[in-house]
This record gives sequence, C-alpha cells and structure tokens, in this order.
Amino acid sequence: MRSELRAVRTGGVPVVVDLTDECAEFVSTEGDGLLHVFVPHATAGIALVETGAGSDDDLLAQLDVLLPRDDRWRHRHGSPGHGRDHVLPAFVPPHATVPVLEGRMQLGTWQRICLVDTNTDNHQRHVRFSFLAG
Repeated sequence: MRSELRAVRTGGVPVVVDLTDECAEFVSTEGDGLLHVFVPHATAGIALVETGAGSDDDLLAQLDVLLPRDDRWRHRHGSPGHGRDHVLPAFVPPHATVPVLEGRMQLGTWQRICLVDTNTDNHQRHVRFSFLAG
C-alpha cells in the first residue's frame, strides 16, 4: 500500500474543500485498486458531493440546521458551539473509498471528493491518501 499525508489549510470558517484533483494526481500512476481518503481529526469528515453548483453551500447550511452552533452541547471546550464539530463525523464520516481502474478514479460525473470542516478553531487539517493495489 502506498500512503501519503497532506496538509490542507481550511481557514477560520466552515468550509468544503475539493480534494478531487489532488486525489486524481495521487492515483494517476497506479493501475487498478482502491483509493482511501481519511481525515485523522475528530471534527472533520470526507464527503462525495457535487461542488460549484451550490451543493457544497447547501451541505454546510444543512449541517447548521442539524447541528446548531449553540450552547446545547456537553462537549464545551473551544469556541461557542464547538461540541457540534465533534458530532460531525457521525454525519459526514472521516473517510471515503473510491475504486480506481487504470489509474483513474471511478467517480460519477458530478461526484467530487471533499474535506468538510466546520471547526473554526483549527485552521489546518491533514488528509491521508492511501492506494491499495488490486
């Protein structure tokens, strides 16, 4: 298995960061197998979602509805409402696996691989790309 840890700067606002081009580059010299994308953080996730047409903004808006940034959370360190960030991975898992054939990810037409980060306290994340040859 080949694996690489990459840094991603997310800033201080909730964000959806498209990682698809980096993932495509990572597997471009490979044959058939599986790409596994994993974010080793308790407050971020990986989503396969369309970007650029508003779906990424819709995702963040819906997460605000499902997981409000207020004082209801028992997990209370960090900025107000930060406890919701620790619940996020139950809704947006910290991983995704994508089939790769002849060095090309087999994503649907509009699918993009994205880091979802609602944690405004942590401005940099790490994402692990791993390729398991078939």
